[in-house]
Amino acid sequence: MSEWIKKLLSPLHSLGSSRRRHGIPRLRAELAVLRRQVVSTLELAGAAEARRVRALPPRTPLREAEFKVYSQFGDDGILQYLTSHIPANPSFVEFGVEDYTEANTRFLLVQDKWRGLIIDGRPDLDAVVVAQGLPMLFDLEIRSAFITAENINEVIRGAGFSGTIGLLSVDIDGNDYWVWKAITCVQPQIVVAEYNAVFGARRAVTVPYAPDFTRQQAHPSWLYFGASLPALCRLAEEKGYAFVGCNEAGNNAYFVIKELASSFLVLTPEEGFVDSRFRESRDALGRMDRLGGPARLAAISDLPVVDLDTGQRILLGDMGS
Repeated sequence: MSEWIKKLLSPLHSLGSSRRRHGIPRLRAELAVLRRQVVSTLELAGAAEARRVRALPPRTPLREAEFKVYSQFGDDGILQYLTSHIPANPSFVEFGVEDYTEANTRFLLVQDKWRGLIIDGRPDLDAVVVAQGLPMLFDLEIRSAFITAENINEVIRGAGFSGTIGLLSVDIDGNDYWVWKAITCVQPQIVVAEYNAVFGARRAVTVPYAPDFTRQQAHPSWLYFGASLPALCRLAEEKGYAFVGCNEAGNNAYFVIKELASSFLVLTPEEGFVDSRFRESRDALGRMDRLGGPARLAAISDLPVVDLDTGQRILLGDMGS
């Protein structure tokens, strides 16, 4: 336990049970103040990093722009770099945000004052985000919905978003390819979409579409979800986007609408592929076993994917044959 946490908690340890109960509100207040101070410090550091990144010249590799304030990995920096080189429409749609404490768009909301829509399947999304104070301070719409290819346009339009937006962020650990394919109500300038690096850099494959797909239920390992990077690049090409790279963690791919992509390095899937650095697999009992390398694909080799070149289902284990 950190020393500052021990110091913060120590007054309660010296109190009797009745007095300790009276001390809890004070502790909560102190923790709230501490949290605000930490957040303020992070945002100030992020603002300084944003100035650095926005000064980077065109065609800078995305890895040189990375920094993290609210994103899971270095995506806050990548988005600052990309939006600094296009006439960005200051609006976003992001789905798959969990409680929105860690998200690709939160720094754009807080730092750059973008207008946004966040969507997640958790029924208490509005309550948890309101408790963070965001809707009172920023132009943020919140919708609780389990996203499918059938309902995504309705949900986005129902929140008041249509036409050109600056950013679409896709991360639902499942039907990502099929849902992005279905979106027609908005035309994002930038798309960040999660890919499954376990599926490799050669084949354009995705899990078959199932409206009720969840990563946790699909396979005990949690490794069976989403689409390969070549599959997302194929879809991006169909929709008029150029692939400009991945984050260093190896989970998010970036696409820019072609008419705005001249400032960026445009890559093939093979040139831009980054293998995932994190290890989050589970065994049959749900325990973390942190598989890496070929062992990850071997764990799900008997499961089907759609080969987008042929339209046929194949087994993951047969992709090399």
